[in-house]
Amino acid sequence: MLFCDPKYFAIFLPIAAFLYWFSIGKHKFRWTLPMLIIASTVFYATWSVKFFALLGLSACINYTFGYFLSAIEKVGKRKQLLAVGILFNVGLLGYFKYFNFFVDNCNYFFGTGWNVVKIILPLGISFYTFQQIAYLVDAYKRTVSRCSLGQYILFVIFFPQLIAGPIVHYQEMVPQFGKVRTIDWESMYCGIIIFVIGLAKKVLIADTLATYVQNGYAHVDQLAFASAWIVSLCYTFQLYFDFSGYADMAIGSGLLFGIRLPENFNSPYQALDIQDFWRRWHMTLSTWLKNYIYIPLGGSRCSQAHTCINLFLTFFIGGIWHGAGWGFVAWGTLHGLASIIHRLWQLTGIHFSKLAAWLITFNFVNIAWIFFRAESLSKATTVLRKMFDLSCLNGVNGSTTLREVKQLTSGILFSGNQCLKLVLVCCILTLLCLCFKSARRWTECLTLRPSFFKTCAFSLVIWFSWAIMASRADKIEFLYWQF
Repeated sequence: MLFCDPKYFAIFLPIAAFLYWFSIGKHKFRWTLPMLIIASTVFYATWSVKFFALLGLSACINYTFGYFLSAIEKVGKRKQLLAVGILFNVGLLGYFKYFNFFVDNCNYFFGTGWNVVKIILPLGISFYTFQQIAYLVDAYKRTVSRCSLGQYILFVIFFPQLIAGPIVHYQEMVPQFGKVRTIDWESMYCGIIIFVIGLAKKVLIADTLATYVQNGYAHVDQLAFASAWIVSLCYTFQLYFDFSGYADMAIGSGLLFGIRLPENFNSPYQALDIQDFWRRWHMTLSTWLKNYIYIPLGGSRCSQAHTCINLFLTFFIGGIWHGAGWGFVAWGTLHGLASIIHRLWQLTGIHFSKLAAWLITFNFVNIAWIFFRAESLSKATTVLRKMFDLSCLNGVNGSTTLREVKQLTSGILFSGNQCLKLVLVCCILTLLCLCFKSARRWTECLTLRPSFFKTCAFSLVIWFSWAIMASRADKIEFLYWQF
């Protein structure tokens, strides 16, 4: 089930929430844990029973590792056990996500004739792998308390965050599962609002842009100066509204059960430098990379050169985590180099104006996303070359009409009028990203009382989304589910 599927938000979610609160009211909290486990099982098993069995096996094995990490007193044995646990998780992820990439590159570079095995990537494996590695490290450090197997399994498979995050921590989730609560109508209403905002981001904005992005990246040779910039910007906004829309729907779903998931986005396109961007974009991943990669490598507690290496390795690993492809390696490398440059630039004491800082940061992020999206490095470089190729303007002179200028700069793929419309759309979306807070922070400032106007507005959003989803039933997907 997709979060934006009517079967999810009109049937599955309301029934699961009703049964959850009913179990509290009638059975004094005894059945809430099994209820959430059953709901999460149904949610994931509708995709694949086989991969749900893999997920369950992974959770049981990691729970066992965590149990012994908490019980064993000898530091040496605990270190060995932690290493085995991390290798198990990395090995599982490596097989499903990177095995074919490794074989393809060995065949290409070394002329080997190894056969490529058809391996289907289990949904959410990147997220629940990082989540469980964090648990093992925290168990080794003795910063988490023991829990039951049922609580741990729910921590891993809790359906709102299972597929594409946010990456949650044991300390922030398990205490919520065991907390005795009564129905919090305000939190539930807030959850509905955040869910509807996320639904609108996904269906009304991201999926509308997806058509132009797919067309543009499928025919990069037909792009020209203006259309190349438009396609890159459309993807920059598509990715944000798609992924943040998912995160909003995840947070909203959690609130219907009185469970608060961590915020994952805080207006990242308002960032004035690359460090600020990563404090705002995919915040739970940034925190994970900082706590479990950057700091263990030495963080900023070492020499300037060593700190720069730590920064680069952190973002390089973050790039590889996103996918098996040279585009992701390039994307992680670019962000690693940008973070190093930003750190060294700070030492000069020179400051840009806010506008210049925003333009530099936003355009760098936009350009880096090209490597994230393109199917190959050659396609990415083609888009970049088109974006900075001004040769199409050589034929423009005083007698050239506006229509001819449009044709010269838009290329074959889009008409001049389409380009102008998409430019207007990108300008509007830029203003939305610059002027509005994230959904969660916006609801904190909102008077959370039902009203006729709010009910009509949110009902209209759901109706429009439903109508659009009906026309695109075979095309709707979340971008981050493939990672």
